[in-house]
Amino acid sequence: MKQYFIQYRPFLIFLLKFLLVYAGLSLVYQFYLGSNSSDLKAIDDFTVLVSNQSAQLLNGMNFNAVLSFEFDEPFARLILDNQYVARVVEGCNALSVMILFVSFVIAFKGSFIKTLIFSSVGVLLIHILNIGRIALLVIGLRYYPEYKDLMHDIIFPLFIYGVVFILWIIWVNKFSSHAN
Repeated sequence: MKQYFIQYRPFLIFLLKFLLVYAGLSLVYQFYLGSNSSDLKAIDDFTVLVSNQSAQLLNGMNFNAVLSFEFDEPFARLILDNQYVARVVEGCNALSVMILFVSFVIAFKGSFIKTLIFSSVGVLLIHILNIGRIALLVIGLRYYPEYKDLMHDIIFPLFIYGVVFILWIIWVNKFSSHAN
C-alpha cells in the first residue's frame, strides 16, 4: 500500500491542495452570500452587477433590456423588448465556476506571480464571457423559447466549462511549473 502512496504522491498532493483551496474559497463565498442577505434585499451584490452588465450589453446591441428587482425575491427579472424573459439568480453569476478555475490553477503548481496573473486574467475572461453568455441566452429565450432546455442546460454550460477546461490546459502546458 505504501508503494502506491509513493507512486501517486504528486497526484495526491494536487488533489489535497485542490480540495483545500476549493473548500476554502467556497466557504468564503458562502460567508459572502450570508453577509449579503438582509431584510432589505434577497439578492447579492455580485449577481446584481452581473445582471446590470448583461442588460447593458443587451442595450448596447440595440435591444430594450430592463431589469426589475423585488426586495423579497432572490433574483433579477430581465425584461427584453417589453417581455419578461429570464431570471438572473445567484447561480448565474459564475462565481462558483471562477472558484473551480482558481482552485485548479493554485493546486497545479506555478510561481506566485504567474499564478496570480493567470488566475486574475482567467477570472476576468470568465466574467466577460458569462455576461455574453447571459445576453445571448436571453436573446435565445426571447426568440426561440422552445429551445430553452437545450440552450440553458446544455449549450451554454458546455461553452463556459469548455472555456475553463481550455484555460486549464493552457495553464498546465504553458505557465505551470510542469510546463516544458
